[in-house]
Amino acid sequence: MAPQISPSILSADFARLAEEAKAVEGADWLHVDVMDNHFVPNLTLGVPVVESLAKATDTPLDCHLMIEAPDRWAPQYVEAGAGSVTFHVEAATAPVRLAREIRAKGARASMALRPATPIEPYEDLLPELDMLLIMTVEPGFGGQAFLDIMLPKIRRTRELISKHGLELWLQVDGGVSASTIERCADAGADVFVAGSAVYGASDPAEAVRALRKQAETAMAEASWLHDH
Repeated sequence: MAPQISPSILSADFARLAEEAKAVEGADWLHVDVMDNHFVPNLTLGVPVVESLAKATDTPLDCHLMIEAPDRWAPQYVEAGAGSVTFHVEAATAPVRLAREIRAKGARASMALRPATPIEPYEDLLPELDMLLIMTVEPGFGGQAFLDIMLPKIRRTRELISKHGLELWLQVDGGVSASTIERCADAGADVFVAGSAVYGASDPAEAVRALRKQAETAMAEASWLHDH
């Protein structure tokens, strides 16, 4: 199991998105934060920008929908070219149906949990998903400090994934950087969203490589990969 790095374009220069996407072409995914100013107090980009980005880069798009009514909107992001679509369970009306619809349209289905949302009530939903996103900050703004109190939740989620023998990716998003990525990997994460840690670096591609190397080292020693 290899770690995956998903740079967040929320921290990129929106006036130069095509070039910013090319600057991280060694990444596994390009993380696209979609905010609607309702579910979170910020407004970013939507379907047209995702369509344009999908044409401008070969890196698959990982769309994180921080929006109300994802049941209505998420399928449009698959049609726009997203390879993975994440909806928030707090906003979804019918998460299982939505996950199945995303998969049926050809993308990976992912479900996100805000920091205060526990994983345990959703244990039975895990087989319906390709990825689970544990937010390590409150969604809505880039550049926030990593919440260490999320590490036990990451561990518990990894234990549930192992318990059910699932091939489920576990993503973390928020404050992931050179100083926090190893803790996330040790706790059980294997997909890492990094915004300012990548786009704030003088060489974004090198920042991606360095983060990947740190995650690989931590995962090589992580108990969750070796106890099962």
